Amino acid sequence: MILDFNKMIEKYSIQLKGVLHVGAHYGQEYDLYKQFDIPVIFFEPTPSSFRILESKVGDDINIECYQCALGNVNGKIDMNVEVVNQGQSSSILKPKKHLQQYPHITFNQIQEVAIFRLEDLIIDFPKYNFMNIDVQGYELEVLKGASGVLPDIDYIISEVNCDEVYEGCPDVSELDSFLSSFGFVRVETDWAGGIWGDALYIKNK
Repeated sequence: MILDFNKMIEKYSIQLKGVLHVGAHYGQEYDLYKQFDIPVIFFEPTPSSFRILESKVGDDINIECYQCALGNVNGKIDMNVEVVNQGQSSSILKPKKHLQQYPHITFNQIQEVAIFRLEDLIIDFPKYNFMNIDVQGYELEVLKGASGVLPDIDYIISEVNCDEVYEGCPDVSELDSFLSSFGFVRVETDWAGGIWGDALYIKNK
């Protein structure tokens, strides 16, 4: 996550109930969430990263971990996997501008992973009002599969793109348009990667 989480919490007086974190990798944000003593669900599809994630969170009773990708379908899907960046650049989408921006990162594996629509999972969604989505260009598909959940969500941090970092990835304007129909407004954007970055959306009440 590029945005300063604690700074965003303070700046926008964010009231956290629980977090749905999609694309957890190794659980780097675990310590950030832990300070708020709230329920968190981490979603991570790749087996190697999921093992590390589970080891990190241990037996924390506030944390659940699901080994799956999220999108707008239920079933199985192929992921383009790299290892140079410890899998952080792995994506369901094929890399495009990413190959030019980071030529040392090569995608030399295809892994089949489970994928689900978030709204089809059996989760007590009203307990969660914050989503953090870091899925390397697949964010809009995650949100489409979460349409039935978004009424419960007040805040979203999502990775965003202003160029085709991955093949067919949506422009940030497409995320803006989709989320605006649920009452969300983009209030912060950090283009740390030049053509990619993080954005904070808050539901306009």
